[in-house]
Order: sequence, then structure tokens, then C-alpha cells
Amino acid sequence: MSAPLNLVNLERVHKAHGTTVILDDVSLGVAAGERIGVVGRNGGGKSTLLSMITGADEPDSGRVTHRGDLAMGVLDQSGTLPPGATVRDVVLPPSMFAAEHEWAGDPAVRSVLTGLELDRLGLDAPVAPMSGGERRRVALAAQLIRPLDLLVLDEPTNHLDVEGVAWLAEYVRARAGGLVVVTHDRWFLDEVCTTTWEVADGSVFSYEGGYSAYTLARAERARISAATEERRLNLVRKELAWLRRGPPARTSKPKFRIEAAQALIADEPPPRDSMALAGFAARRLGKTVYDVEDVDYAVPTDDGPRTLFRDLSWHVGPGDRIGIVGVNGAGKTSLLRLLVGETTPDAGKVVVGQTVAVAYLSQHVTELPPRARVLEAVQDVARVARIGNQEISASSLAERFGFAANRQWTPVGDLSGGERRRLQLLRLLMAEPNVLVLDEPTNDLDIDTLTALEDLLDNFPGTVLVVSHDRYFVDRVCDKVVALLGDGSLAELPGGVEEYLRRRAAGGAPLTTAAGAGTTKPVGAPSSAPAVSAADARAAKKEAARLERRMLKLDADEKKLHEQLADAAADYAKAAELDARLRAVHAEKEQVEEEWLAAAELAEG
Repeated sequence: MSAPLNLVNLERVHKAHGTTVILDDVSLGVAAGERIGVVGRNGGGKSTLLSMITGADEPDSGRVTHRGDLAMGVLDQSGTLPPGATVRDVVLPPSMFAAEHEWAGDPAVRSVLTGLELDRLGLDAPVAPMSGGERRRVALAAQLIRPLDLLVLDEPTNHLDVEGVAWLAEYVRARAGGLVVVTHDRWFLDEVCTTTWEVADGSVFSYEGGYSAYTLARAERARISAATEERRLNLVRKELAWLRRGPPARTSKPKFRIEAAQALIADEPPPRDSMALAGFAARRLGKTVYDVEDVDYAVPTDDGPRTLFRDLSWHVGPGDRIGIVGVNGAGKTSLLRLLVGETTPDAGKVVVGQTVAVAYLSQHVTELPPRARVLEAVQDVARVARIGNQEISASSLAERFGFAANRQWTPVGDLSGGERRRLQLLRLLMAEPNVLVLDEPTNDLDIDTLTALEDLLDNFPGTVLVVSHDRYFVDRVCDKVVALLGDGSLAELPGGVEEYLRRRAAGGAPLTTAAGAGTTKPVGAPSSAPAVSAADARAAKKEAARLERRMLKLDADEKKLHEQLADAAADYAKAAELDARLRAVHAEKEQVEEEWLAAAELAEG
């Protein structure tokens, strides 16, 4: 059976902006039905590659060809819509639907209108006064309902909530046509894409599979490349260690050999020691971070006050790492603003711990010194920051966040929106807060910068509260998830984002109020557990203490085996024997840790 003809071909394409080479001798193709995710650093050439594919820009040399009858739809980041148009004019034009019954009877069209919440906006609503996010959803809907051979999307998940991203992933996965999508949403890449393109250093590297496959392959490439920087390799190791601990499906997609990549992370510790960080946070913060007590809060609308919270109670403790999800308009940002004191409740109170030093990242870029250089703007806050047990200089931290040495002397006024966002986050971290309150922190951050941020948060010995539509980021950074469903209450989700989507799909079933959502509860635990007797709790406490002593013994054994392995490096037989014993110790440690967690939970009742 012959291979399908490509919809688009790029042959030896070269493109430069001034003296900067963006694409250098790039040859690739987009086949019918192929779903391609495009990743890379901000400014690395992703949007330029899309403009080559769509024909919006011409290469300096080389050739771009399209299939003669190609029907292609494009969503760029500008979100430009015709002036004076309504939602109906843009999404359901008369050229496609002469009468209303033609689209009303089409379940695919109805799915798009509902999934992107255009039914709530109203089909006759003018697009001119809409927010940027609403205009983006209208522009996206206009492309999704068309019968296209190829759909090219630039950051389609921006301005969508968790539920909207999940709907979009399911919709585009079921489409018959091809897809090329630029996105920093790693969960979306894994769910949708069959191929990943990385744009870096003027080249485009192709990998089979979604983000997980790309991460494994990039680690393999890094392992065999002596020129790869050790710092980037360490970040890839930590990311791999996270993926290996996740659902098996994450590592089942790659068809290439992964043993070499797994060897990279054989000795990689867990992303963070939650117990140690919680203990350190308790010493720095005391017992209370935030206590929300019987809070009522409403916001004014054209139709009168709309209640966001009614009799809301919530405790946030030291070391808690909580993700907050919810439908648009449910009050996620309002909740954060109540916590940091930007607004006050209509009734009830918010108690803030005496030692709380909060850093709040809002969705808006705060005022930055426009004439200062990037490094100067960071050093204005501090020259050295301590994050966990690390001391990091302003220059080193700036480099982690994508500001290379030469870029650190760029005037702040010349930075792009995404770079300003990164600088804002940098300045917050340099202030050494013990509480981080982050509202959509992943906006405008590329994947490498997100990985660096996650690495820093792994060692952050304080409380972290995150509002984000990025499921991968929430799963990676947070230990628990709470939800706002718009009924005035806050609900804990032991099953995380997956449980939230299941409940929403079931019609927004009521959830248990999370008055104590800040207390420790393992993700995935049942929402209502039977009561534990005092005798059982005492027995579980003894068992937990025994298992804790066993873990200390295994830690000592592991350390001794590592030392013996180093001494026996030249003795293959001895090294093999020690390695087998070390693996057995690792396996026993995992089993003991699981038993300890179960016993500790039972002991707490």
C-alpha cells in the first residue's frame, strides 16, 4: 500500500530575520491525517515555521509546495476578526449555511458552539467589544466547523479552561484531517499528537509520539551528544523521572528503544521530598497560612450582584501545594485576590498567618522599570536568592528562565509580552517568599521555561497555590486539587483534574465542601472513608513507626551499596552483584513506602 501524499512539503527552506537565522535548510512534510505538535523556545522559530507551512510568508530560499486542492484553515495569535461582525457572521456565515436548520441539525457544529461556550456568548453578540479570549474562541470555532484537509493552530489552548482544553483535545483527535499545532500545553500534546517537531537552532527535529515520547527521545539525544549542557540534561532527567512515576500510557507510545533513556534516571530521586519540605515549611510558617472563615463575596454585574462565594470556609496550611480549577467565572482569580488582600469579603474573614511572606503572580504584567536592563531589574530585588537548599544568583536564575547571558542586558522596554511575564516571575522568586500564589503562571512560557519553573518549585519549602488550565503543570507541581463549580462553595477533588472533568461531564454533580482542603489527603483516596476505631488507629500508628525505622535502615543500606559500587567499578562481577542487591533494596523501599503511607493514613483516622 503506497504512503499517503503529503499535503504540504518544505524543501531545503532557509529563513532569516536580519542576521538571525530562524530556519536553515529545513526539509519536511505534513501527511494527510497526521497530527503534529510543534514545540521549542519562545523566539526559536515556531511561528515562522507555521507561516512557511500556511504560505503567509515566503522562504528566503528553498521551496514550499501545497497539494493542489488543499483546504487549509489557520488560527494565528492575533485573533483578527471582521469589524462590525457578530458571532454568527464569523462562525456560521451564509456562504456555508444558507438556513439555520442546516447547522442546527449538525451535531459537530453544535458540539463546537457548546464546547467553546459560544452558546453562552450568544450568536448575535458583536465581536468588537469582546475580550481577547472570547475573540480567540470565536476565531477557533470558525476554523473547527469547516471541512478542512489541514488545520494549523497557533496556541489554541490559550484562554480555555481545563474543561475547554479537554473538549478541544477530544474534538481534534476525532477529526479526519491533518493538524499542525503550536502549544506549550504538554497534556494536550500527549493526548492529540502523533508526531512532535522541535524547532531549535535553525533546525526542525522530528519525534514519533506526543510530549512524553519527545521527552524520552530528547534525553536519548542528549545522552549521546557530548556537547549537551549538563544543566539541561539534569532538567530532562527530572522530567523523565516524573513521567516514569505517572500513568503507564505516558511511556507506551514511543516505538523507539527507551532503555538508554531509562538509564539516565536510574538514580534520580523523586521530584521533591514532600515530607521534608512540609516540615521545613511548618518551621517557617507556623500552623496557619490562610484561614477562610464563613466568607460571602459577590461581584457587581449589569443584572445586579452575582454571588461567587457563600459561607465559604477553607484552611491552607504550611507546605500545602494546591491546584485550583473551575469553570470560567466561578471565582478562581477572586479567591486568590481575597487571600492576598487585594479585595475584602462582604461577610466573614480571611485570617493570614503572622509569618506569611506572599508573592502573587497575577494574570496581568505588573509595572516593570522600562529603562533598566533585565539583569538590573532582577538585581533590584536581590542579587542572590535561596530557594529550598539552593542559593541561586540573579544571573543564574535569569538564565534558567530563558534569558541567556547576552539577553540579560536587553532593556526591559524591548522585551516581548512572554519575556515580561518571565521577568515578573523572576522578580517574585528573588524576593524569597514563603507562599506563592500563582494565577495562570504557564501563560506565555515555553516548555523549557516551564520545566525550569517546575524544577524550582520542587525545592520550594513553602505553600503553593496555583490557578491553571495546564493539567500537566497542576499534576506536576500540586499535591491536591480543589474546584469551584460556581455554586458558592469550594470542593476537594481526591482524584484531581480527572475527577473534576468526570463530575462536570455528569452534569456538575455536587462535591463535598472542602472546609479542610488544606489538610493532607493522598490524591486518589476515596471521598468518604469509613470511621477508624481507636484501637485500629493505635495499631496503625505503631506499624507506621516500624515502617519508618525500616525505611531509615534501607536508606543506610542504599548509601553503603552506592559506596561499594564506586569502589568496585573495575570488578565487573562484583559490580553486577552489588547492582542486583541495590535493585532489591530499591524495590523493598518502594513497597515499604506504600505500606507506610497506608498505615499513616489509617493512623490519622
